[in-house]
Amino acid sequence: MNPHQLKAFLAVARLGNLTRAASEANLAQSSLSDQMQSLEQELGVQLFERSRHGVALTPAGHVMQTYATEIVALNEEAKIAVRTSAGNDDKSLTIGTLETIATEKLAALLPAFRIAHPEIGLTLKIGGSGDLQRWLEDGSIELAITFDRGQKDERFIYRLLSQEPMALIAGANFRALPPVTFAGLSELPFIVTQEGCVYRHLFDKAFTEAAVASPPIATQVDSVATIIRLVAAGAGYGVVPRLALNAYPTRGDLLELPWPGEAPTALLVMVWRRRRVLPLALSLMLAAAQSELQLFRPAGALLRHEG
Repeated sequence: MNPHQLKAFLAVARLGNLTRAASEANLAQSSLSDQMQSLEQELGVQLFERSRHGVALTPAGHVMQTYATEIVALNEEAKIAVRTSAGNDDKSLTIGTLETIATEKLAALLPAFRIAHPEIGLTLKIGGSGDLQRWLEDGSIELAITFDRGQKDERFIYRLLSQEPMALIAGANFRALPPVTFAGLSELPFIVTQEGCVYRHLFDKAFTEAAVASPPIATQVDSVATIIRLVAAGAGYGVVPRLALNAYPTRGDLLELPWPGEAPTALLVMVWRRRRVLPLALSLMLAAAQSELQLFRPAGALLRHEG
Protein backbone atom coordinates (compact mmCIF):
# COMPACT_ATOMS: atom_id res chain seq x y z
CA MET A 1 0.00 0.00 0.00
CA ASN A 2 1.14 3.54 -0.70
CA PRO A 3 -0.53 6.97 -0.26
CA HIS A 4 -1.27 7.37 -3.98
CA GLN A 5 -2.94 3.98 -4.11
CA LEU A 6 -4.96 4.72 -0.97
CA LYS A 7 -6.10 8.11 -2.31
CA ALA A 8 -7.31 6.36 -5.45
CA PHE A 9 -9.11 3.77 -3.32
CA LEU A 10 -10.84 6.54 -1.34
CA ALA A 11 -11.95 8.23 -4.55
CA VAL A 12 -13.53 5.01 -5.80
CA ALA A 13 -15.16 4.41 -2.41
CA ARG A 14 -16.64 7.91 -2.31
CA LEU A 15 -17.80 8.13 -5.94
CA GLY A 16 -18.81 4.52 -6.50
CA ASN A 17 -17.70 4.81 -10.10
CA LEU A 18 -14.33 3.92 -11.63
CA THR A 19 -14.58 6.40 -14.50
CA ARG A 20 -15.25 9.41 -12.26
CA ALA A 21 -12.67 8.26 -9.71
CA ALA A 22 -10.03 7.85 -12.43
CA SER A 23 -10.76 11.37 -13.68
CA GLU A 24 -10.45 12.80 -10.16
CA ALA A 25 -7.20 10.92 -9.53
CA ASN A 26 -5.79 11.89 -12.97
CA LEU A 27 -5.37 8.23 -13.93
CA ALA A 28 -6.42 6.12 -16.86
CA GLN A 29 -9.34 3.91 -15.88
CA SER A 30 -7.33 0.78 -16.68
CA SER A 31 -4.53 1.98 -14.40
CA LEU A 32 -6.98 2.68 -11.59
CA SER A 33 -8.56 -0.77 -11.98
CA ASP A 34 -5.11 -2.36 -11.83
CA GLN A 35 -4.34 -0.46 -8.62
CA MET A 36 -7.57 -1.59 -6.97
CA GLN A 37 -6.97 -5.21 -7.98
CA SER A 38 -3.40 -4.99 -6.69
CA LEU A 39 -4.65 -3.62 -3.36
CA GLU A 40 -7.19 -6.44 -3.04
CA GLN A 41 -4.51 -9.03 -3.86
CA GLU A 42 -2.14 -7.54 -1.28
CA LEU A 43 -4.82 -7.66 1.42
CA GLY A 44 -6.25 -10.98 0.31
CA VAL A 45 -9.85 -9.73 0.47
CA GLN A 46 -12.45 -8.27 -1.87
CA LEU A 47 -12.91 -4.55 -1.22
CA PHE A 48 -15.57 -3.80 -3.85
CA GLU A 49 -18.73 -5.37 -5.19
CA ARG A 50 -18.73 -4.68 -8.92
CA SER A 51 -21.88 -4.41 -11.01
CA ARG A 52 -23.10 -2.67 -14.14
CA HIS A 53 -24.29 0.18 -11.90
CA GLY A 54 -20.80 0.85 -10.49
CA VAL A 55 -18.89 -0.35 -7.45
CA ALA A 56 -19.86 -0.54 -3.78
CA LEU A 57 -17.76 -1.27 -0.73
CA THR A 58 -17.88 -4.71 0.86
CA PRO A 59 -17.80 -4.93 4.69
CA ALA A 60 -14.02 -5.33 4.42
CA GLY A 61 -13.95 -2.30 2.12
CA HIS A 62 -15.71 -0.16 4.74
CA VAL A 63 -13.08 -1.13 7.31
CA MET A 64 -10.34 -0.32 4.81
CA GLN A 65 -11.93 3.06 4.08
CA THR A 66 -11.62 4.07 7.76
CA TYR A 67 -7.94 3.14 7.92
CA ALA A 68 -7.10 4.54 4.49
CA THR A 69 -8.56 7.90 5.48
CA GLU A 70 -6.39 8.03 8.59
CA ILE A 71 -3.25 6.80 6.80
CA VAL A 72 -3.58 9.44 4.08
CA ALA A 73 -4.25 12.15 6.67
CA LEU A 74 -1.25 11.07 8.78
CA ASN A 75 0.96 11.04 5.70
CA GLU A 76 -0.03 14.63 4.89
CA GLU A 77 0.41 15.65 8.52
CA ALA A 78 3.93 14.21 8.57
CA LYS A 79 4.89 16.21 5.47
CA ILE A 80 3.50 19.42 6.98
CA ALA A 81 5.17 18.85 10.35
CA VAL A 82 8.58 18.21 8.78
CA ARG A 83 8.32 21.26 6.50
CA THR A 84 7.12 23.44 9.37
CA SER A 85 10.02 22.38 11.60
CA ALA A 86 12.39 23.26 8.77
CA GLY A 87 10.79 26.68 8.32
CA ASN A 88 9.60 26.05 4.76
CA ASP A 89 5.99 25.02 5.26
CA ASP A 90 3.33 25.79 2.66
CA LYS A 91 2.17 29.42 2.81
CA SER A 92 -1.43 28.66 1.94
CA LEU A 93 -4.66 27.85 3.74
CA THR A 94 -7.99 26.49 2.54
CA ILE A 95 -11.06 27.30 4.64
CA GLY A 96 -14.48 25.73 4.31
CA THR A 97 -17.65 27.41 5.51
CA LEU A 98 -21.39 27.84 5.02
CA GLU A 99 -22.71 30.48 2.65
CA THR A 100 -24.29 32.58 5.43
CA ILE A 101 -21.10 32.60 7.51
CA ALA A 102 -18.99 33.52 4.49
CA THR A 103 -21.21 36.51 3.75
CA GLU A 104 -21.87 37.80 7.25
CA LYS A 105 -18.75 36.76 9.17
CA LEU A 106 -15.78 36.20 6.90
CA ALA A 107 -16.32 39.07 4.47
CA ALA A 108 -14.50 41.36 6.92
CA LEU A 109 -12.14 38.85 8.54
CA LEU A 110 -10.45 37.46 5.42
CA PRO A 111 -9.47 40.80 3.78
CA ALA A 112 -8.04 42.01 7.11
CA PHE A 113 -6.09 38.76 7.49
CA ARG A 114 -4.78 39.09 3.94
CA ILE A 115 -3.49 42.60 4.67
CA ALA A 116 -1.80 41.43 7.88
CA HIS A 117 -0.30 38.31 6.23
CA PRO A 118 0.13 38.97 2.50
CA GLU A 119 2.49 36.00 2.19
CA ILE A 120 -0.34 33.54 2.90
CA GLY A 121 -2.62 32.49 0.06
CA LEU A 122 -6.23 31.94 1.06
CA THR A 123 -8.84 29.73 -0.60
CA LEU A 124 -12.47 29.72 0.54
CA LYS A 125 -14.76 26.77 -0.23
CA ILE A 126 -18.52 27.10 0.28
CA GLY A 127 -20.59 24.02 1.01
CA GLY A 128 -23.17 22.42 3.26
CA SER A 129 -22.55 20.90 6.68
CA GLY A 130 -21.96 17.45 5.22
CA ASP A 131 -19.55 18.84 2.63
CA LEU A 132 -17.46 20.54 5.31
CA GLN A 133 -17.16 17.34 7.34
CA ARG A 134 -16.12 15.35 4.26
CA TRP A 135 -13.59 18.00 3.22
CA LEU A 136 -12.03 17.98 6.68
CA GLU A 137 -11.74 14.22 6.57
CA ASP A 138 -10.13 14.03 3.14
CA GLY A 139 -7.87 17.05 3.66
CA SER A 140 -9.53 19.29 1.06
CA ILE A 141 -9.72 22.02 3.71
CA GLU A 142 -7.56 22.73 6.75
CA LEU A 143 -10.20 24.65 8.70
CA ALA A 144 -13.99 24.71 8.84
CA ILE A 145 -15.89 27.66 10.30
CA THR A 146 -19.42 26.42 10.72
CA PHE A 147 -22.34 25.86 13.06
CA ASP A 148 -21.97 22.95 15.45
CA ARG A 149 -24.09 19.89 14.62
CA GLY A 150 -23.46 18.27 18.00
CA GLN A 151 -21.52 15.39 16.44
CA LYS A 152 -18.04 15.31 17.95
CA ASP A 153 -15.20 13.40 16.31
CA GLU A 154 -12.02 12.81 18.31
CA ARG A 155 -9.92 13.30 15.19
CA PHE A 156 -10.80 17.00 15.21
CA ILE A 157 -10.62 19.95 17.57
CA TYR A 158 -13.68 22.16 18.06
CA ARG A 159 -13.44 25.72 19.37
CA LEU A 160 -16.53 27.79 20.17
CA LEU A 161 -16.56 31.31 18.72
CA SER A 162 -20.05 32.65 19.43
CA GLN A 163 -23.71 31.80 19.86
CA GLU A 164 -25.95 33.00 17.05
CA PRO A 165 -29.73 33.23 17.64
CA MET A 166 -32.18 31.77 15.14
CA ALA A 167 -35.12 33.80 13.87
CA LEU A 168 -38.67 32.72 13.04
CA ILE A 169 -39.77 34.56 9.89
CA ALA A 170 -42.91 34.99 7.81
CA GLY A 171 -43.90 37.00 4.77
CA ALA A 172 -45.15 40.54 5.41
CA ASN A 173 -48.50 39.60 3.86
CA PHE A 174 -49.05 37.43 6.94
CA ARG A 175 -52.67 38.07 7.98
CA ALA A 176 -53.45 35.88 10.99
CA LEU A 177 -52.31 36.47 14.54
CA PRO A 178 -48.75 35.18 15.00
CA PRO A 179 -48.64 31.75 16.67
CA VAL A 180 -47.39 31.92 20.23
CA THR A 181 -47.17 28.20 20.98
CA PHE A 182 -45.29 25.29 19.49
CA ALA A 183 -48.63 23.57 18.96
CA GLY A 184 -49.72 26.50 16.80
CA LEU A 185 -46.48 26.47 14.84
CA SER A 186 -46.75 22.73 14.27
CA GLU A 187 -49.80 23.31 12.07
CA LEU A 188 -48.06 25.79 9.73
CA PRO A 189 -46.10 24.99 6.54
CA PHE A 190 -42.34 25.61 6.76
CA ILE A 191 -39.54 26.06 4.25
CA VAL A 192 -36.49 24.20 5.56
CA THR A 193 -33.07 22.96 4.52
CA GLN A 194 -32.53 19.27 3.85
CA GLU A 195 -31.86 16.67 6.53
CA GLY A 196 -28.23 16.61 7.63
CA CYS A 197 -27.92 20.40 7.49
CA VAL A 198 -27.27 22.13 10.81
CA TYR A 199 -30.21 24.51 10.28
CA ARG A 200 -32.55 21.56 9.82
CA HIS A 201 -31.08 19.95 12.93
CA LEU A 202 -31.87 23.05 15.01
CA PHE A 203 -35.36 23.28 13.54
CA ASP A 204 -36.19 19.65 14.36
CA LYS A 205 -34.53 19.86 17.78
CA ALA A 206 -36.67 22.84 18.85
CA PHE A 207 -39.90 20.89 18.32
CA THR A 208 -38.50 17.67 19.75
CA GLU A 209 -37.50 19.42 22.98
CA ALA A 210 -40.97 20.98 23.15
CA ALA A 211 -42.47 17.48 22.77
CA VAL A 212 -44.50 18.70 19.78
CA ALA A 213 -44.73 17.14 16.33
CA SER A 214 -42.68 18.94 13.69
CA PRO A 215 -44.65 21.19 11.30
CA PRO A 216 -45.47 20.07 7.76
CA ILE A 217 -42.64 20.73 5.31
CA ALA A 218 -43.78 22.82 2.36
CA THR A 219 -40.41 22.81 0.57
CA GLN A 220 -36.86 21.61 1.19
CA VAL A 221 -34.11 23.83 -0.23
CA ASP A 222 -30.34 23.96 -0.19
CA SER A 223 -29.65 27.46 1.14
CA VAL A 224 -30.78 29.96 3.76
CA ALA A 225 -31.00 32.70 1.12
CA THR A 226 -33.55 30.61 -0.77
CA ILE A 227 -35.58 30.09 2.41
CA ILE A 228 -35.72 33.85 2.95
CA ARG A 229 -36.80 34.53 -0.62
CA LEU A 230 -39.54 31.88 -0.53
CA VAL A 231 -40.83 33.05 2.85
CA ALA A 232 -40.94 36.65 1.58
CA ALA A 233 -42.99 35.40 -1.37
CA GLY A 234 -45.52 33.82 1.00
CA ALA A 235 -44.62 30.15 0.40
CA GLY A 236 -44.43 29.33 4.10
CA TYR A 237 -42.58 30.10 7.30
CA GLY A 238 -38.89 29.72 8.02
CA VAL A 239 -36.29 29.44 10.78
CA VAL A 240 -32.95 30.98 9.81
CA PRO A 241 -29.89 32.42 11.58
CA ARG A 242 -30.68 35.99 12.49
CA LEU A 243 -27.33 37.10 11.09
CA ALA A 244 -28.57 36.01 7.66
CA LEU A 245 -31.20 38.74 7.88
CA ASN A 246 -28.49 41.42 8.00
CA ALA A 247 -28.46 41.31 4.19
CA TYR A 248 -32.08 42.51 4.16
CA PRO A 249 -32.14 45.53 6.52
CA THR A 250 -34.63 47.61 4.54
CA ARG A 251 -36.89 45.11 2.83
CA GLY A 252 -40.50 45.28 3.92
CA ASP A 253 -41.67 41.85 2.79
CA LEU A 254 -40.45 39.92 5.86
CA LEU A 255 -41.58 39.74 9.46
CA GLU A 256 -39.72 38.27 12.42
CA LEU A 257 -42.23 36.53 14.69
CA PRO A 258 -41.79 35.85 18.41
CA TRP A 259 -40.68 32.41 19.53
CA PRO A 260 -42.97 30.64 22.00
CA GLY A 261 -40.04 30.51 24.38
CA GLU A 262 -36.32 31.15 24.34
CA ALA A 263 -35.11 31.29 20.76
CA PRO A 264 -32.72 28.48 19.78
CA THR A 265 -29.12 29.41 19.10
CA ALA A 266 -26.56 28.02 16.69
CA LEU A 267 -23.04 27.57 18.02
CA LEU A 268 -20.44 29.03 15.68
CA VAL A 269 -17.31 26.87 15.87
CA MET A 270 -13.93 26.42 14.25
CA VAL A 271 -12.99 22.81 13.46
CA TRP A 272 -9.60 21.48 12.39
CA ARG A 273 -7.78 18.18 12.38
CA ARG A 274 -5.91 17.32 15.56
CA ARG A 275 -2.18 17.54 14.79
CA ARG A 276 1.10 17.29 16.63
CA VAL A 277 2.41 20.36 14.78
CA LEU A 278 0.11 23.08 13.44
CA PRO A 279 1.05 24.73 10.13
CA LEU A 280 1.90 28.40 10.58
CA ALA A 281 -0.89 29.61 8.26
CA LEU A 282 -3.48 27.67 10.25
CA SER A 283 -2.13 28.93 13.58
CA LEU A 284 -2.34 32.54 12.41
CA MET A 285 -5.89 32.11 11.12
CA LEU A 286 -7.05 30.44 14.33
CA ALA A 287 -5.72 33.38 16.33
CA ALA A 288 -7.30 35.94 14.00
CA ALA A 289 -10.70 34.25 13.96
CA GLN A 290 -10.67 33.78 17.72
CA SER A 291 -9.94 37.46 18.19
CA GLU A 292 -12.29 38.94 15.60
CA LEU A 293 -15.27 36.61 15.54
CA GLN A 294 -15.60 36.21 19.29
CA LEU A 295 -15.94 39.97 19.64
CA PHE A 296 -19.03 39.90 17.42
CA ARG A 297 -22.36 40.14 19.16
CA PRO A 298 -25.43 39.79 16.94
CA ALA A 299 -27.37 43.01 16.67
CA GLY A 300 -31.14 43.03 16.94
CA ALA A 301 -32.97 42.20 13.74
CA LEU A 302 -33.51 45.21 11.52
CA LEU A 303 -36.70 43.83 10.06
CA ARG A 304 -40.17 44.96 11.00
CA HIS A 305 -41.28 42.91 14.01
CA GLU A 306 -44.68 41.46 14.74
CA GLY A 307 -46.03 40.66 18.20
